[in-house]
Amino acid sequence: MAFQELLYEVRDRVATITFNRPDRLNAWTPTLEMELREAVAAATSDDKVRSVVLTGAGRGFCAGADMSRLAASVEGKREASLPRPSSDNDLGQRYSYLLAVPKPLIAGINGPVAGVGVCIALYCDIRFMAAGAKLTTPYARRGLVAEHGIAWMLPRLIGPMHAADLLLSGRTVQAEEAAQMGLVKLLKADGFADEVHARASELANLCSPRAIRIMKHQLLMATRQTLAQATQLADIEIEKCRDSADFHEGVAHFVEKRSPQFTGT
Repeated sequence: MAFQELLYEVRDRVATITFNRPDRLNAWTPTLEMELREAVAAATSDDKVRSVVLTGAGRGFCAGADMSRLAASVEGKREASLPRPSSDNDLGQRYSYLLAVPKPLIAGINGPVAGVGVCIALYCDIRFMAAGAKLTTPYARRGLVAEHGIAWMLPRLIGPMHAADLLLSGRTVQAEEAAQMGLVKLLKADGFADEVHARASELANLCSPRAIRIMKHQLLMATRQTLAQATQLADIEIEKCRDSADFHEGVAHFVEKRSPQFTGT
């Protein structure tokens, strides 16, 4: 697929979507936003893809909004931007559609990440971050407020105190501190891209797409369920699993000591 500001590659059942503005540390633009939607939709609909990685070209993941565009807006030179979502649906917001992707969505944070880049990473299922990379949510230092649902996501991921620390201070933290908070999983900087791909490939080739799809739904629903409701949903889904091809394959490959051949059904 051809894009202006990102790259799209499928290998080993893993779709890698790379933000490709390395000269600007992959600073965010309306074009990138639209192309990300298109690329994610392509990966979602492609049966050959079983996991998806978001990462950045060059030495950064995403430096947040392009500051040249922000400076222009201060001077009254507003560029055309994408319309705000009109839906009240939780999954119908600007970036929350990422939560509805039925395949594992992994953020490979290879370098600096800020602002909207952090927001996008939060909507991923798993966040790997290169040792020594930096993360910041600088809204308070720009006269802005928490955007794109980050004030809802952060407390649920790392707790209210850590969320308040990051958002109210706007300070920069290293990957090591972000990992201690539980925000990311730390990987060595050397060979980072290869290791992220290997982790994504494990999910794509060793795990049942059907099981992953349903468990992602369970995790999403759990944010608004009681324990009883979550348990009841699990009981219903377990019964359905017993008749699935993937369950039978899961047992067979284990007993036969071979690699699984899951079909997602």
